[in-house]
Amino acid sequence: MTSSAGSSSFSCGSRCALLLAITLAWPVAVAAQNCLTGDDLDSGPRNALEQTAQSFVRMSAAGDYASLKAAAIPSLAASFGGVEAAVTEHKPDFSGAQASPSAMYVLENATKATLERAEFYCGIFNSQDRVFFVIPNLSAGRFAVVTEDVSGGRQPVRLSLVLQQQGNRWALAGYTVKPTQVAGHDLNWYLSQVRQYKSRGQNMAAYLYCLEAWYLSQPVEIEYTVQQDKLADEMQQARPTDFPSPNQPMILTAGGKTYRVTQLFPDGVGNDLDLIVKYRATSDISNTAAAFQDNMAVIKAIVARYPELRAAFAGVVARAVDPSGRDYGSLLAMKDVK
Repeated sequence: MTSSAGSSSFSCGSRCALLLAITLAWPVAVAAQNCLTGDDLDSGPRNALEQTAQSFVRMSAAGDYASLKAAAIPSLAASFGGVEAAVTEHKPDFSGAQASPSAMYVLENATKATLERAEFYCGIFNSQDRVFFVIPNLSAGRFAVVTEDVSGGRQPVRLSLVLQQQGNRWALAGYTVKPTQVAGHDLNWYLSQVRQYKSRGQNMAAYLYCLEAWYLSQPVEIEYTVQQDKLADEMQQARPTDFPSPNQPMILTAGGKTYRVTQLFPDGVGNDLDLIVKYRATSDISNTAAAFQDNMAVIKAIVARYPELRAAFAGVVARAVDPSGRDYGSLLAMKDVK
């Protein structure tokens, strides 16, 4: 299985990746790809999974990277930096906290081969609680996805564990931590704001808030829900025609210069929600004075084009990115954008 690890701080990666496949298609169940929910399991297997998940929560609270790595499948252990970073960042969220399972699924690839795209339909057809998993390059065998709600630490978070059955034990195959709130607000608040912005025709703010809502709605990137299916429809309706991508940048002009914006996405820092603007550097970013001036010009130009952003974000971070991928960033509080 291709393993992954994540945390509450992330680049545009997962948010922008959803733009490539935003509409969910619920498949017909395939006999060789089986899914059981926690309620389908006998008490013994269910308890074993829960005890395994709780042990990983305790290791996380203790910052016990060595034990987590020893419990991981080889491919994850060989590239363990993402898990270590997530544990380090969220150790205060686990310390002194209580964890309880909010979801549990057992997925089985009953073929004898690796599936390029494994699809699992879990739950009762037409139920609002049904879940869909899409996992690339899934090897044969039994897997589980267990999500734990963790509260009582610095902030409430969800820990989603992907586990692979190896003999009589469950090994760690994926580790993702996400907050239940961003900038002090939960999923329902962001959904409410999306609808308010849409009602005023402010589609850029609506779409950016949709990205935040999507992030909060998805415990782990391989999992999709009915709620996300509905949110995907809203995102399609709100998406501005000039929303940028690396292949189709947004063109901004300011001070006689042309800037090509390749990414826009929200980012929560404490209780503030900032807008991140990435664009192709027009100057050598080692010349920080020139790069700073370009950043300020880009910030003012994007806010001038979309005045609705003033109320939607506490500040804007412009990041000039050179051809090697290095960048230089500057933050300007929204109240100082003139």
